[in-house]
Amino acid sequence: MTEAVFRETAAEPRTQAVPLSHLSLELGHLYMEDFEAGPKRLRDHFEQVRPWAEAARAAAAARTGGRRPRISTCFLIDDYFTRFSSPAELVPLLLAEAGRAGLAVDYLARESGCAVTGEVPVAQTVAARLVEEPPPGSHGARPPAAQTGWLANGERSPAARAPQAMKTAAAWQPPRETAARRHSVFLDAELWSDDADGRRTWSCPFLAAVWQLGRLGLLRHEGAPVFDPHRPSGAGFPDDWDDLPPLLRLNERADPFAAYRTCSVLPSRFLPVEHAVRVVLDQTDVDRGALDQVAERSARERVTVPDSVADRVSYVFYAGP
Repeated sequence: MTEAVFRETAAEPRTQAVPLSHLSLELGHLYMEDFEAGPKRLRDHFEQVRPWAEAARAAAAARTGGRRPRISTCFLIDDYFTRFSSPAELVPLLLAEAGRAGLAVDYLARESGCAVTGEVPVAQTVAARLVEEPPPGSHGARPPAAQTGWLANGERSPAARAPQAMKTAAAWQPPRETAARRHSVFLDAELWSDDADGRRTWSCPFLAAVWQLGRLGLLRHEGAPVFDPHRPSGAGFPDDWDDLPPLLRLNERADPFAAYRTCSVLPSRFLPVEHAVRVVLDQTDVDRGALDQVAERSARERVTVPDSVADRVSYVFYAGP
């Protein structure tokens, strides 16, 4: 006997679609110490970014088969771990130095928006979607990432324990990467830390993973897109970072913020951070409705998009100071 199941359609939030570019090109992600170093530090950064940004644009154009590629640029400012100066002082300086290098920033984002945007606990929402890959032969002795705040791409070395009576101590075993090719490149990434009062601080790699999901148009909260670009209000920028929208659209004619693929041009010190980003993306249960929308639209446009979310992300690392 088959039982009918009735469900209120209104109780199921509809996944809203977002407009998509072909490429989201990140022109930088600098910390407050970079801004403290003065205009020359920004100038040097954008001068190194420019040729790689041009190469990324050319690659995007080649993938569209002669059609004009939709490409938007973005820049992420760290206002989460440290606060320095004010948007009124830093944003015009940033845009001026980018312009001197022949680059235009279409969208400006605050890193704190990757933790919380408005009333949406973005980072916590993504953390709840982590699905760890059990290493071959694992037996559940390792606590889950939801408890420890650590996520690995394989099996950690077993913890040393005193042997029981009549038993010998287990021999040391090396960590093992789950998808290793001949030899392992094992990574164990810290996603967050909690202080004595229970206040949580999200790690840079985890916030960067949230940032990538947003740029790929794959973040939803109750069906609604999380990163909604705002236009600047008034003639200038506010004096307080909290008064600046998490995502600001600076160019009225810019292509959409989210895209099928992302490319980030970053100083080489970000390489280990972005390795951890890939580990997080590989073990995140991304919103199925958002994934389906990207797949359907890319098929209509005859645009090839990798099945793996992590493979939609690319980088250029330059040797920074």
